[in-house]
Amino acid sequence: MAVIQSAPITAPNEAYQTAMAQYDRAVSYLNLHDGLVEFMRHPKREYTFHFPVRMDNDEVQMFTGYRVHHNTVLGPSKGGIRYAPYVNIDEVRALAMWMTWKCALVGLPYGGAKGGVICDPKVLTRRENEALTRRFASELAPVISPYSDIPAPDMGTNAQTMAWMMDTYSMTMGYSVPGVVTGKPINIGGSEGREEATGRGTVIVMEEALKHAEDQETNKNEIKVVVQGFGNVGSFASLYADELGYKVIGVSDVSGGVYNPNGLDIRELFNYTRQGKMLNDYISRDVDHVTNAELLELPCDVLIPAAMEGQITHKNADKIKAKLIVEGANGPTTTEADDILNERGVLVVPDILANAGGVTVSYFEWVQDLQMFSWDIDEIRRQLQRILVKAYDKVAQVREDFDTDMRTAAQIHAIKRVADATMTRGFYP
Repeated sequence: MAVIQSAPITAPNEAYQTAMAQYDRAVSYLNLHDGLVEFMRHPKREYTFHFPVRMDNDEVQMFTGYRVHHNTVLGPSKGGIRYAPYVNIDEVRALAMWMTWKCALVGLPYGGAKGGVICDPKVLTRRENEALTRRFASELAPVISPYSDIPAPDMGTNAQTMAWMMDTYSMTMGYSVPGVVTGKPINIGGSEGREEATGRGTVIVMEEALKHAEDQETNKNEIKVVVQGFGNVGSFASLYADELGYKVIGVSDVSGGVYNPNGLDIRELFNYTRQGKMLNDYISRDVDHVTNAELLELPCDVLIPAAMEGQITHKNADKIKAKLIVEGANGPTTTEADDILNERGVLVVPDILANAGGVTVSYFEWVQDLQMFSWDIDEIRRQLQRILVKAYDKVAQVREDFDTDMRTAAQIHAIKRVADATMTRGFYP
């Protein structure tokens, strides 16, 4: 099966521009040396790979992949790998930078990284996907390790992808190295609770935001939640919110969304989509179908954008009715939209805090692999709750201290942690 790739984009994309604008805004609050500010702006290293894959029809197709290590001051770089037709180097740079701040924010001993391959995984057969993954892993082998850079799943990749990467790297080394990636299946060194971690963490952070809100007496079943994106993050966020008693009234995937102001049957929708079915094809007299654009503007108390970057912009920010936005996705809100939402009094809990549950449990997985000692699900969830609640409280305090918004407060704290570590270590040589 021939796979047509999208050409790499050369102009800076919106995610990269957003990441730079957020960084500039945050460092303006800190009294840092200009050279230090410039140092943290740039990735430490970037790799572009062009590699062949033999397809099922025996044709050889060339693919392009990327890996960016943004910063390694606090420890080895950490970040996912995505397979998508639109992947480009600027998007990967932005995501790697956000990973640096995310890890620093929640106190993990990691720097940020990100990777991707330009492809459409939906049109690849399983064998083609495996062949592509193993070849890309072999290209990455010189630049990843349990002590230098640890990949994880992202959009278009999953636990099976990580299993193939771990196996390929292990065959290269000559012995099994489970700690080289996280997000693996449990039976080869993966962690309990990893699949649910990002979505669950998003709801943990949502609950903290609601507790800090002025109206703390509202019953959970009166709080209406809308979730854009019903993949790994959005589906588990919806499931956990529903389990806690919140009323999830709208969810969507790439095909569109479903809406019921009285609440959706989230468990049924979860099981439905787990069969590979799309929400646009879901038929029930209890739901109305909406577009992704319409879903963002539904009347609700909490909006969780859990799809991809650039969903909330200056074009729709003034139409959003939620009073609390909790970013399950990376970079779903542009800088212009942030300004509009802040002026309207909408509280935005930023991605580097709201979706840090995934990398936090990835850290737990990595520690378990290095120690060869597994934790049970209760311990995973307890530690996840502890770390995210502590991080939220810290950001809320910084927000008050600097009289700014939550995103800027989160980045101030994260950037200062990286800056302080950089100055303690010094510039080599």
